[in-house]
Parts: sequence; C-alpha cells; structure tokens
Amino acid sequence: MNEKESKYQAPALDKGLDILEYLSAQSIPLSQTEIAVGIEKTPNEIYRMLMSLESRGYILRDEVSGKYRLSLKLFYLSHRHSPIDELRKAAQFPLEELANSIRQSCHLSILYMNQVMVIIHAKSPGPIALSIEEGNLFPLPLTASGKVLLAYMSEDERTVTLKNNSIYKKYAKPQQEDFLISLKDIQQNGSYLKNSDSVSGVTDISVPVGLASNNGIIACLTISMLNALNTDKAIENEVILAEAYKCVKKIEQRIGV
Repeated sequence: MNEKESKYQAPALDKGLDILEYLSAQSIPLSQTEIAVGIEKTPNEIYRMLMSLESRGYILRDEVSGKYRLSLKLFYLSHRHSPIDELRKAAQFPLEELANSIRQSCHLSILYMNQVMVIIHAKSPGPIALSIEEGNLFPLPLTASGKVLLAYMSEDERTVTLKNNSIYKKYAKPQQEDFLISLKDIQQNGSYLKNSDSVSGVTDISVPVGLASNNGIIACLTISMLNALNTDKAIENEVILAEAYKCVKKIEQRIGV
C-alpha cells in the first residue's frame, strides 16, 4: 500500500462496503458470524457496522433467525440515477454523427441476463437502412456485439457466462474450442469484422467501449452494414472502422472513461 492510499483510507467505510458487496453476492440471508467469516473479519469488528446499515435501511434483519439480507434501498438509489440512461445520453450524439458520416446504421449494446441488449440505435440517413430496435435482446454467442462483450470479459466471468449459456452448451467440444479461439482473435485485433451470422447480406463491425474502465468494457458499438450499399468494400471497411474508433473515443470522453 502506498502513502497516498494509506492517507485516504476509511476503514469503517471499507467494512460497510465489504458487507454490502458480500451480501449482494449471496442468495440467502446470512448471520453476523457468516458475514464476518466471508469478509475475513471478526463478528465484533462488524457489529456496529451491521447496526448502522440496518438503521439506514440498507440491510434487513430477520426477527426470528437474526440473519441479514439486502433491502431494496440500493436498487432504489441506483434507479434514481440509471447508468444505462447516462450511457445512452452520452452516446446519442456521437452515434448519430457516426451514422451520418458513414451512411450506415449503428447501435450500442450491453450484456443483460446472458444476452445482448441494444440500448440505443442511430438510423442511417439513407433511403435504405437496417433498423435494430432499442430494448431488443439477442443471443450472446451469435451476434457481433455478444462476441466482443465476451472477448473482453475476465476469463473467470467468461467461463461462468458461457457455462450458463444454452446456445454455447449445445456446441460440440471442437466448436466450443474454435469459438474461444475466435474471442482471442477479437481481443488481439481490437475489433470484430465479419459477415453477420444472423442476417444475410449484412457485415458487422464491432468495437469495445470503455477499455480503460477498471471493470472491463462497458458496452459494444456495432455498425451493421448492408453490403449492397458498399461499392468498394475493402476501402469502406477500413474507413468505417476508423470512424467507429473515433465515435468510441467521443463516447468514452462523455462518460469519463
């Protein structure tokens, strides 16, 4: 621990956050002793903190068992300032600017319940455009956005996510191995560029958003190009990828990454 970290430490706050984070990771109520063991403290060390968190309404104590669980207060607070709303606001103008400059539709996606959720879409200004509705959910292993989101997960998180994915579980062992290799390729290249697996005549270009974030990437920017509109695909793809990176940088600046 360096001098700066030591100077600004708040042990009581750390204990409180440890308790909240530990309870959020559990699916059942826990006793004072169980929580203490889980966060590597003694029951006496966390007694006052539990009382404080209970009095502020962050945790609830069962009258019969005496065990603690999270209340809905954190859920309520988080929805007063939705990170997704902030991300949408930050991305709206850069996405519209990108769609106008490349004359192709583009959208931003996040991981949600082991699926890809489109949170904002910018339509191409041209007379013919591919439209992907906001709020729609798509299979994680079958979409460009999903593959990019998977590629930039931590190895442990990716293993758990794929273990619970019904599509990936149906793949034969060699197919699973090829899929994991393709994710490594995405990480090495820094982007995904390939014909769509789900829509004929469409090429997807996807890049990660928020690589500088301590918690991994935040979202994925995808441009779904109608191949018939690209007269010189080799040049177009290179230019469009460069414009996508510029758009990502603008979004990241707006969200403070």
